[in-house]
Amino acid sequence: MIDQERLWASLMEMAVIGRTARGGVCRRALSDEDKVSRDLFVSWSEAAGCQVRIDRVGNIFARRPGRDGNASPVVTGSHLDTQPLGGRFDGAYGVLAGLEVVRALNDADIETRAPIDIVNWTDEEGCRFTTRTMGSMAFAGMIDEAAILDAIDEDGVSFADELSRIGYAGSGSVLGHPVKALIEIHIEQGPLLEQAGISIGAVLGAQARRIFQVTVTGEEGHAGTLPMDQRKDAFLGAARMTDAVNAVAFCHQPVPVITVGHVRVRPNSRNTIPGETIFTIDSRHPDDDLLDRVSGEIQVACRAIADDMGLNVDVDQVSNAKAVGFDAHCVEAVRRAAAGRGIACMDVFSGAGHDACNVARIALAGMIFVPCKDGISHNELESATPEDVTDGARVLHDVVLEFAEAV
Repeated sequence: MIDQERLWASLMEMAVIGRTARGGVCRRALSDEDKVSRDLFVSWSEAAGCQVRIDRVGNIFARRPGRDGNASPVVTGSHLDTQPLGGRFDGAYGVLAGLEVVRALNDADIETRAPIDIVNWTDEEGCRFTTRTMGSMAFAGMIDEAAILDAIDEDGVSFADELSRIGYAGSGSVLGHPVKALIEIHIEQGPLLEQAGISIGAVLGAQARRIFQVTVTGEEGHAGTLPMDQRKDAFLGAARMTDAVNAVAFCHQPVPVITVGHVRVRPNSRNTIPGETIFTIDSRHPDDDLLDRVSGEIQVACRAIADDMGLNVDVDQVSNAKAVGFDAHCVEAVRRAAAGRGIACMDVFSGAGHDACNVARIALAGMIFVPCKDGISHNELESATPEDVTDGARVLHDVVLEFAEAV
């Protein structure tokens, strides 16, 4: 039986590591805080009877053996690294819910046919070494091991050096071992479950994503002397483009999400009309074809505004991630487990990328979502209730047990 008090206590103890002033967490990948969190997870896993293995990019696999030593493991877990001003549940909940499943099976003296691996993936957040979900990407063969080890942070420190420094440069193979199924549990990071009053989301997949870098070129001029009707203001052009691409979203149903989230202005002087502005557009939707249409409309809108204002614009697509569909058997197992527990469940799509999305390329994979307060995540105020995280762990327990017993 899942122990709510034990699960909550583990979450709160982990949240002390890297605690921020407003009650959030800062555990950037391969930092001192990340090391402490890894050490705690390893010690708890070993105390639960797991055998710990670490691969060459620092992914940690804690295995509870099964009756059949030749069976592929059922894998569950997530990540312990966080954003610089992250919350207590993003990632850590998935790792510790997996640990609680193992503890509950131990309490009940249940030996599964297949082994169970609890995984902590390295650098899911991508806020230090530029590429997110690095550990699971390596596991799925999506990125070369050398590219990860050679990655440099903003201070010129290499991934390989930091991995060695904190003592987690393992010797195990990075490329994925056979997996029977991977089930990742996570807070939703959005408001839909809470607004619906439902505790469990059976995740159908993750949205497609197209990212653009837009460079708007105008002409610098004196802020006090150049008349308004004679300006070629690159920032004003970028602002109008931002409004236009926001309007594009509402021309479609279901509505995609479009975000302008990073802007650089040159020369960035209060006394000079901006001659260049570079900004990013992040667009997402579960339907690849619809998102392709949206992407075309975004580019048309930006170019039309540039032409109207006498500006030059380059719209470069820098990322094209296809939608990910999770395995139907995994999705149905989540629905079935929730129904068996009498817990309300609804189908949802993930707006964010997750490690499970990478593993889905090479193995059966699925996800479980639980609500988070007001849909807030990547924020110190991120919160979830003990009841919801426990309900999620109960569903995870039943799904993992089902796959671990299946032949």
